[in-house]
Amino acid sequence: MTAKPPLKILLCSPRGFCAGVDRAIRIVELALKKFGPPVYVRHEIVHNRFVVENLKAKGAVFVEELDQIPDTDAPVIFSAHGVPKAVPAQARKRHMFFLDATCPLVSKVHKEAMVHEKHGREIVLIGHAGHPEVIGTMGQLPPETIQLVETVEDAERYTPRDPGNVAFLTQTTLSVDDTAAIVERLTARFPAIMPPRKDDICYATTNRQEAVKAVAPRVDAMIVVGAPNSSNSKRLVEVAVKAGCASAQLVQRAGDIDWSIFSQAASIGLTAGASAPEVLVDEVIGAFAQRREIDLETVSTADEDVIFNLPRALREAAAE
Repeated sequence: MTAKPPLKILLCSPRGFCAGVDRAIRIVELALKKFGPPVYVRHEIVHNRFVVENLKAKGAVFVEELDQIPDTDAPVIFSAHGVPKAVPAQARKRHMFFLDATCPLVSKVHKEAMVHEKHGREIVLIGHAGHPEVIGTMGQLPPETIQLVETVEDAERYTPRDPGNVAFLTQTTLSVDDTAAIVERLTARFPAIMPPRKDDICYATTNRQEAVKAVAPRVDAMIVVGAPNSSNSKRLVEVAVKAGCASAQLVQRAGDIDWSIFSQAASIGLTAGASAPEVLVDEVIGAFAQRREIDLETVSTADEDVIFNLPRALREAAAE
């Protein structure tokens, strides 16, 4: 029997679920436990097909808009990415029982946006057009008070009515380095621009990117487990390449691996986006173990112990 060729796998830590994602999934599971199916969820609760399909199998019904939900007493849950103000307003108008699974760190950005508006500031939101979090944050305010900036070039073109009364916020799942370049340009153009009280890019996004930066220069190729519509997962691929890794691939599951990329690799890095469950990381390791003799090493750059409170309506169910 031919011996399998060796492969060193450097496993990034932290990786996978963050506290906001874990909370959002638990909200759906606990609502199903307490109220029984169906439980309606507006938009994917988190950007991961495996998670969504698992919850569907338990009785969650996913919709894109509230008008797809019949008149019902069943719970309606808003996704971790947050929603525009118009969504809970519509839910109240229809007398829906709704639970908000918006990540508390996204809610923090919403509150900051509303404070800036109250003080008459024009707001720059650094983020990606069309992302649910961006839609939700911009939907907290009248359109004329907030402007989306995606690139350094956008920051160069941005023209506020009053350059001395501007603030900026950021989507929570951006690349730390790319965002820094945009902030640098805005600050150079508008020295009085007001930054967030605390960095908007969430701790989990930052920590996962730092772990990738530590591993990427040490390996021949990198795998990020995550969804193609997951902003933080796509940023991890970009960070890996910028940090010196020759090749980085985003996969949803082991079945998506392009084996030609890894056939000559002596070492690979492995991480997962904040909405990817650990079972999918284990699946990738198992797929490599079938082909190679694995030497697994964890590279840890931070410890995470953040826990977010559940909505009051579900705390009793969680305690049981």
